[in-house]
Amino acid sequence: MLENGVTEDGWNCISCPSGLTAEGKCHCPAGHILVERDVNGSLLSQATCELCDGNENSFTTASALGNTCVRCEPTFINASRSCECSEPNILTGGLCFSSSGSFPPRVISAARQGEPGMSFISEWFAKYLQSAAAACWVYANLTSCQALGNMCVMNMNSYDSALDACRLFQFIFENTAGLSTVHSISFWRQNLPWLFYGDQSGLAPQILNSRPLPTNFSFKRQSQNTELKFVAASYDIRGNFLKWQTLEGGVLQLCPDTEARLNAAYSFGTTYQQNCEISLSKILTDFPTPIFYDIYLEYIDENQQQNIWAVPVLNLNLQHYKMFVNQDSSSGKWLLTRRIFLVDAVSGQENDLGNQPRVIRIATQISLSIHLVPDTKNGNIYPPLITIAYSDIDVKDPYRQSVKISFSVKYEMDQREAFVQTDIALGVLGGLAVLSSLLKTAGWKRRIGSPMIDLQTVMKFFVYYAGDLANVFFVVTVGTGLYWLIFFKAQKSVSVLLPLAAQEERFVTYVGCAFALKALQFLHKLISQITIDIFFIDWERPKGKVLKAVEGEGGVRTATVPVSIWRTYFVANEWNEIQTVRKINPLFQVLTILFFLEIVGFKNLALMDSSSSLSRSPSSYIPPYSRILRYAVSTALWLVIGVTQMVFFVGFYERFVEDKIRQFVDLCSVSNISVFLLSYKCFGYYIHGRSIHGHADTNMEEMNINLKREAENLCSQRGLVPNTDGQTFQIAVSSQMRQHYDRIHETLTRKNGPARLLSSSASTFEQSIKAYHAMNKFLGSFIDHVHKEMDYIIKDKLLLERILGMEFMEPVEKSIFYNDASYSFSSVLYYGSEATLLIFELLFFCVVDLACQNFIVAAFLTYLQQEIFRFIRNTVGQKNLASKTLVDQRFLI
Repeated sequence: MLENGVTEDGWNCISCPSGLTAEGKCHCPAGHILVERDVNGSLLSQATCELCDGNENSFTTASALGNTCVRCEPTFINASRSCECSEPNILTGGLCFSSSGSFPPRVISAARQGEPGMSFISEWFAKYLQSAAAACWVYANLTSCQALGNMCVMNMNSYDSALDACRLFQFIFENTAGLSTVHSISFWRQNLPWLFYGDQSGLAPQILNSRPLPTNFSFKRQSQNTELKFVAASYDIRGNFLKWQTLEGGVLQLCPDTEARLNAAYSFGTTYQQNCEISLSKILTDFPTPIFYDIYLEYIDENQQQNIWAVPVLNLNLQHYKMFVNQDSSSGKWLLTRRIFLVDAVSGQENDLGNQPRVIRIATQISLSIHLVPDTKNGNIYPPLITIAYSDIDVKDPYRQSVKISFSVKYEMDQREAFVQTDIALGVLGGLAVLSSLLKTAGWKRRIGSPMIDLQTVMKFFVYYAGDLANVFFVVTVGTGLYWLIFFKAQKSVSVLLPLAAQEERFVTYVGCAFALKALQFLHKLISQITIDIFFIDWERPKGKVLKAVEGEGGVRTATVPVSIWRTYFVANEWNEIQTVRKINPLFQVLTILFFLEIVGFKNLALMDSSSSLSRSPSSYIPPYSRILRYAVSTALWLVIGVTQMVFFVGFYERFVEDKIRQFVDLCSVSNISVFLLSYKCFGYYIHGRSIHGHADTNMEEMNINLKREAENLCSQRGLVPNTDGQTFQIAVSSQMRQHYDRIHETLTRKNGPARLLSSSASTFEQSIKAYHAMNKFLGSFIDHVHKEMDYIIKDKLLLERILGMEFMEPVEKSIFYNDASYSFSSVLYYGSEATLLIFELLFFCVVDLACQNFIVAAFLTYLQQEIFRFIRNTVGQKNLASKTLVDQRFLI
């Protein structure tokens, strides 16, 4: 019984001879076509199903739409002389192949290679692998060969004993040796895609480092080669050639961005880093099928001819007999390839090509490496290398899943020579540091009056060596950083490239060593300054006698006029104030460095590109920072600002505004107070403050008269030696004098002094008062040459003694006072340690910045530590001053 159905065009009804489809249209058996109209287009009353003639005279079969007879697939005709592919012929992928050919056996692997637990039978491989390989091998079909190559690339160019896509490709490649090559490249066989460079051991280094590109690159726009012009031949998954295209516009960059920032990746010399996280649903939408790329570098040779150079690929996922050879540290084991893709959502489909893939493979890391030819002066490079790593993502909920993507371009050169030169500099300067430390230790031994070499001597040597070695590391790192900054940024034809992040580790280690050793030196100097022995000698004498009531006796008696202690307190307070006086303003230093780095834009000089501009457009790409360049810019600015402050302070401020060190010496003279301090056991400094007028406790009128007489040279000069003005001295005291000093000094620091000096029944305070007067009397008499057995001489230091910082003559019988016009007693103050403080704070700033890559945080922490150490220096210094001089700490402000 005939059924009525709808015509194919949907406009009429017609009787159907063989039933209806689900859509209500006429259905015909396999091999038949549906006929609904006659030759002139008139609608028949009843549709017919016509059998296509598959015999030798016509070789026709029904089309895919079932509405016309078309000629059979040629492979069917060639194999069976009919439109049927009957056994023993092989039907695969819609093609028919004769079983009598030399094609590999039917048992091939459709497994999709992947991460552990991610290998399974791919529906795409199962359906098309054998047919593509057969068409490529039997008919040398170019599209089929490309499709086979694509399947090998989708399988990570991996092969082992199983007959998979890459094994089939290798089989065809090895058995077509008679075919010609393309452009005389032995790895590129006619009709086959170029997938491999070969699997010989040691081949990769030859390809990457044996032959430079025949062109030059420059940082300057006048040169034509300032950009890396990459082009790609692109293919679809079925092997069809799509087009030639440049890589600009983010062809290989999955992370979205502006075109200018994307194209910055190919500006020569610009280190590029792009990272993002993309939703899996967006990737599946944007990349339903993979696109394959063969990458080339376009260049102009010395004859001004345009050429392209094939760019090799290092696929980190490639497995060679189950081994990830491309993850080996030795490049001799690498297997380089050619073709890449970004996203593969097809080979991960397990049962049906129309379903959501079980696994999607994404190029999560792409890195382009440019290697400079050693000793080049014209910007010659070796062939670039693309390193790519894929990740298999198990698709569960695409809208909630995301994947991290990175794309980078890095430039590198052989740094071994630079490392050797750095090590040589460290070795030579380190040897000089040993000599310097030995001299300092020898000078220290003389100053403590001990000829024995003991454990303390060895420890002191290592402390001195730490400081000198810190200076060595500092000089070498600053020199190295400035070298890279100047020569990299200023070069025209490229001959120098910045070290990579991994190559910077040695430099960062040197900076860390410099900071650690300088911190040790700073702490040693700080401890030395707050533990000095100091005493203020009061030259004032009583001005007569007064009547004094005797408590408890009801009478009066005659007593000397007491000498005021306020002058001593005043001088002690001024000494306390100048303990942390510096030649620079720490707050100004920190704020100025921040101004130049952040506001002016000097930090942009540390960016890893060829630009020397201090300003960058917000819309342009900002490269990552080089830690070496950040260090170089920071140290250069810090030193320039610090030295400028010191020059201004010493050359202008101290001369025309205020010189606190010289003012302190003047104060001592006006107050009739001398300062005797020992920074070592037998070495120290003396400030002669004895008033030339005899008294300092006087009224305003007499004080002004005395100062006027000095101004008019109507009285003697202030110097220790008559008719001289030398008030400051370096002193080397004899051991006998030091022993006498210690015996008296013990009573200032002990609750009970010796019976021969102090009354055993006196109170602690009274004992200290007696000890104070005893010390004042002893030191005053020592200065006045009263003690012939502990006398001293005054002389000038030799030039070599001043240079080496040590004394050649030992104070055996007599102490030695060295004239000191440079006020070197400031060495026990912050003022005289400015170089150490400046470098320590600079290194602290740089270490913090290298750790957090933030100048603002580094500046804040640097200023914070400055204030902390200044507070410690003042607080502990006050306590030491009070304990050594008997000055009440409450009067030290």
